[in-house]
Amino acid sequence: MRREPDYFGDREMSLVYVGRRLKDSLRLEETLTQAGIDYAVEADKYWAGRLFRRERVGAFFYVLPEVEASTRAVIQQAGFRPFEPDEATHEREEQG
Repeated sequence: MRREPDYFGDREMSLVYVGRRLKDSLRLEETLTQAGIDYAVEADKYWAGRLFRRERVGAFFYVLPEVEASTRAVIQQAGFRPFEPDEATHEREEQG
């Protein structure tokens, strides 16, 4: 179920998905809610494009670390590709 960030207090959260399209983000919200997973969503910026890089805004999905693995499995079963931490590192290196 979608929760406000303050619901989780000062606990560290794990980024499990970056929604780049509203349609996908809404479908994932429905999937996580049906699975009974507590999550937070925050709008944030990311870089897109290889040749013509531009900044965009997406929906960043966070869960508690203890449910990260099961959440990633739910995300994959729903046909989405979970966020991988080394993707962000690779993108930052390309921005140089």
